[in-house]
Amino acid sequence: MDYRLHARRIDAHGSLAVAKEAEVTLDTDLAGRRDAMNPVELLLAALAACMLKGIERVAPMLQFQIDGAEVRLEAIRQDAPPKLTLIRYEIRVDSSETDQRLDLLHRNVLKYGTISNTLSGAVPLEGHLKRASGGG
Repeated sequence: MDYRLHARRIDAHGSLAVAKEAEVTLDTDLAGRRDAMNPVELLLAALAACMLKGIERVAPMLQFQIDGAEVRLEAIRQDAPPKLTLIRYEIRVDSSETDQRLDLLHRNVLKYGTISNTLSGAVPLEGHLKRASGGG
């Protein structure tokens, strides 16, 4: 598989990324923007999407019953040289599955995630999957 995206500068306050029929406004303003994601937030959004898509992919294979899922992420950045030194995550799953099955889901989401595997080669990923409060 290959992926394609085109991004262009709109003005000093933002840019636009286009892939397929989707558009995302990018925060490329040096002062920052509240209405668009900056590069680190986009990276975290890609990781969150990867994890959520992984849940959607493995749930049917594992015959896993799920009523909802969410991902919370935090990145730690150093200044010199500028880079991320740690990404923490918490995956919350609304499910009445056993703790052992939740652990199996977590392992599969990490094992088969393109973005999570790519990022974990560059920056430590620390986190866990836990039952959302609505689960049995």
